[in-house]
Amino acid sequence: MNLYFRLLLLRLRSLRWPRVGLWDPVTVTFRVNAGDLDVFRHMNNARYLSLLDLGRLDALQRSGFWTIVKQRGWYPVVSAQSITYKKSLTLGQRFELTTRFIGFDDRATYAEQIFHIDGKVHAHAVVQTRFLRRSGGIVPQPELLEAAGGAPALVLPDEVGAWAQAARTLSSRAIGSSGPAA
Repeated sequence: MNLYFRLLLLRLRSLRWPRVGLWDPVTVTFRVNAGDLDVFRHMNNARYLSLLDLGRLDALQRSGFWTIVKQRGWYPVVSAQSITYKKSLTLGQRFELTTRFIGFDDRATYAEQIFHIDGKVHAHAVVQTRFLRRSGGIVPQPELLEAAGGAPALVLPDEVGAWAQAARTLSSRAIGSSGPAA
């Protein structure tokens, strides 16, 4: 994450916002600034990913779960993500980023994040996150869900489960010096 000034502003603003449940959607507003642009004068694709980090962190902080995570010596890492860009964001545009944790499986937790203006989707992402211990190792999902106070009866959408399986399969394939494995 490389947006420390935006992180600080978001944190200060979020102190005034109401608390939310961990599984509730959380929306924050941003404006495209000159540092977000690439040579084509629209928001750089990597900037979207950095803003996704801010959205997830804001959701964790406003739900109070971030405090639990820190107390237990855990931290989240992105293990896979997929983003679809539908419409460019340009200099000066105000946009909203909505983050919602949509489910979990035996390995990870999944968030859906949407960049939108006036209800029109500009980009849509699904992010797979795992929690690690600062002392080493992965936090098992049952322990994570217990710390979260349980979880609603969420059913991971089939397409997200299929995407997660495909990501695991692709990451397990060895790529040799002569190109991808057949």
